[in-house]
Amino acid sequence: MEALQKAPLRRKQFLVTEDNVIKLESIAKSQNTSVTRVVREAIDAYDPQAMDSIDDSELMELVSSRLKKAIKDTRTTRRRLNKTLKKLEAAS
Repeated sequence: MEALQKAPLRRKQFLVTEDNVIKLESIAKSQNTSVTRVVREAIDAYDPQAMDSIDDSELMELVSSRLKKAIKDTRTTRRRLNKTLKKLEAAS
């Protein structure tokens, strides 16, 4: 069951796309919680000023680390794919 709220809740209506609904339902199911809870947590986590507080060097470090991981994952995947292709060629 959800934890008690700090403040009273208000009912609001928002329009979202079907893709948003599917994504929200998927997240809620995987976290064993309600879609409403997912929306509240997303609103609480959103901080539009957060990117303003990251300086260029921090941002470049973040981009660099993510890019290095993506390159490593791509190389690993290519090696596995090449091994699989060689096995298929040998079997035919």
